[in-house]
Amino acid sequence: MAPPSVFLDACRRRPTAFTPIWLMRQAGRYMPEYRAMRERHGFLELCKNPQAAAEVTLQPVDRLGVDAAILFADILLVLEPLGVGLEFTKGEGPHIQRPVRGADDVARLGRVDVEASVGFVFETVRLVRKALGDRVPLIGFAGAPFTLASYLIEGGASREFLLTKRFMRAERDAWHAMLERLAGITADYLNGQIAAGAQAVQLFDSWVGALSPADYREFVLPHSRSVIQRLTPGTPVIHFGVGTATLLPSMREAGGDVIGLDWRVELGPTWERLGYDVAVQGNLDPAVLLSSTDEIRRAAKAILDGAARHPGHIFNLGHGVHQETPVENVKALVDIVHELSAR
Repeated sequence: MAPPSVFLDACRRRPTAFTPIWLMRQAGRYMPEYRAMRERHGFLELCKNPQAAAEVTLQPVDRLGVDAAILFADILLVLEPLGVGLEFTKGEGPHIQRPVRGADDVARLGRVDVEASVGFVFETVRLVRKALGDRVPLIGFAGAPFTLASYLIEGGASREFLLTKRFMRAERDAWHAMLERLAGITADYLNGQIAAGAQAVQLFDSWVGALSPADYREFVLPHSRSVIQRLTPGTPVIHFGVGTATLLPSMREAGGDVIGLDWRVELGPTWERLGYDVAVQGNLDPAVLLSSTDEIRRAAKAILDGAARHPGHIFNLGHGVHQETPVENVKALVDIVHELSAR
């Protein structure tokens, strides 16, 4: 039997001795250890090297004292085997060479066997679990169908998602066919991580905040729900998006043991509206970590006060750590949350 974990207990809304904390992008460019790795490996190369990816995953655990490790990988890895020409360009991020712009493009998407195509991720999970032992749990993750589809259609990052929104309406059947396929791939990918040893998973719908509540319900909710319903029972699921203040009730309907909140909402009133029968995660503005320790303490205390010691709060940022963030400020946040939340 596994030893108790404050993080997993909080996911299940059990009382904990303190509020657990982990951070999105806690393994990333703000850490000198990670930058040293990137000098030796390109981004995709690093993701595909289980030994190196495991090392990156583990770096923040000892350095920061966080209560969970988050797998080092990328949400777009499952798109590469679709045959769309995924590449990561220096300074510009991900790029899709052959974007999806119509029903014929959807029909041409390749079949994906996750074990054959992204088995290196599962090997990373196994290596990390072995190295972690029982210190802290490991979180696996994947991109949600909408966010994956938006990359496929836009060809990369976007501000307005105009091509995606046009596609949803002009190609409704093709849209739903593509998202059904992406939901199946995503569920297989997450279940593979769970089978390899991930003890919780996060579904990132990074760009879904671009949609109205009505569009979310029609074009997204059924597919996100499909992913979550297919996951291995008993594994906590965190459901997170950015800019989702108006979408949170529908995201909760789609599923998840924990609803992730970005920094644009107040945690206390938002949790009250969602209901205390679901856990929440968040939601410090990552930019606060660029300020002083006193400011970090003040902002962290406000969030903890908003949670009001209800069981089921996991402290996190409202999105990922900025690369300009001083490591000592991140460490200070972890210590502050543990100190202020001690029951």
